[in-house]
Amino acid sequence: MEKLNEKIDLKVRCYKFSIQIIKFIGNLKISNTYSPMINQLLRSATSVGANIIEAKSASSKRDFIKYYEIALKSSNETKYWLCLLRDGLNIEEGIKELLNEINEISKIIASSVLKLKRKD
Repeated sequence: MEKLNEKIDLKVRCYKFSIQIIKFIGNLKISNTYSPMINQLLRSATSVGANIIEAKSASSKRDFIKYYEIALKSSNETKYWLCLLRDGLNIEEGIKELLNEINEISKIIASSVLKLKRKD
């Protein structure tokens, strides 16, 4: 039952995803030339959860939706950086799982945004 609740709780999933990204980046052995790309990945991946948390203290429904939209944009950016690492630098280890998780998180966020907008 606990695992089911974790899968449903978007905040927990985003937090755990951020931790996975941090560990993944920490284990990479690549040239400093690629550090801007790695920094962008770290920024976008951790931004997803940060914006979900920010939404909880939004001052209006419109504000709440805006934070979710930003989280969705960050999740799409995260996919881009992960795919770039996978395809451009031939780094495959661990990326498949990260891509699967961010895809699922993106779908949840996108669905939430659509539902929230329909209620307006």
